Amino acid sequence: MKRLEPVLRADDIPGLADMLVAHERIRPHIHRTPVLASRTISEQAGAELFFKCENFQKAGAFKARGASNAVFGLSDEEAARGVATHSSGNHGLCLAYAAGRRGIPCTVVMPRTAPQAKKDAVRAYGGRVVECEPSTSSREAVFAEVVAETGAEFVHPYNDARVIAGQATCSKELIEQVPDLDAVIAPIGGGGMVSGTCLTLSNLAPGIEIYAAEPEQADDAARSLHEGKIIAYDAPRTIADGLKVPLKELTWHFVSRHVTDILTVSEDEIVAAMRLIWARMKIVMEPSSAVPLAAILKNPDIFAGKRVGVIITGGNVDLGRLPWS
Repeated sequence: MKRLEPVLRADDIPGLADMLVAHERIRPHIHRTPVLASRTISEQAGAELFFKCENFQKAGAFKARGASNAVFGLSDEEAARGVATHSSGNHGLCLAYAAGRRGIPCTVVMPRTAPQAKKDAVRAYGGRVVECEPSTSSREAVFAEVVAETGAEFVHPYNDARVIAGQATCSKELIEQVPDLDAVIAPIGGGGMVSGTCLTLSNLAPGIEIYAAEPEQADDAARSLHEGKIIAYDAPRTIADGLKVPLKELTWHFVSRHVTDILTVSEDEIVAAMRLIWARMKIVMEPSSAVPLAAILKNPDIFAGKRVGVIITGGNVDLGRLPWS
């Protein structure tokens, strides 16, 4: 398979050209997701909110962008060995989706506590699931064994230039769909989506403020930004299962330079925001995706009167375990 130039290595710092190449490369494999709005929610927030609905993305999450860029950027020789990753869910199932589209093997190391719906999705796309304990140290140890066994290409969930360049295409679409935004906010765990947002907006719309939102019970990114160095928790406990991982070197590069602030919210605030979107917008979304709206509602003075892009990152929720059941 002929690769589009420039070829991006996993440990590079991606730039605008890499994002533009990524968008062309992944176009056949992703949706250009819609932007929706709710007058009721905007009135409650005191701001004009525009929701970029990556819950309607291929494989149900924005991570299809980064995974597809990584998979389809491999040479035939690299792809023949397959790909592997560790993931609490969405990156793993999106990598399995992209690998399935290319017809190559995919192995995903997942915490045993990850939602069953996400494990099932990895397998449905043709991927292999290897379980680990729900901690960063366990997942990295088990993953090392998998790579030694398979020789697969490691596609990190977020600390990978190819992945960040792919995620950056989301905010490119958002500013094309909604002009004159004052701010964009996205959830943050490891920081792949937020880094991609920083990459795009700092180059194409530097006047837009970039915010991230995080659970109080997994506030390592917020602490990192405020203390000026990466803070990492090994096994935080939060309903927002996609936001439990720490920042790494590549994502810290973008977050530390371009993010205005990282706002934290309680578990109850996450559930309330999730329920509000389900009730008013009639769309399925994950707890992690509700964190930005919860942060907006908690901090009305920051967003009052502004036009705000809100990235809904995924919709792969376990319908048998809704947080208000």
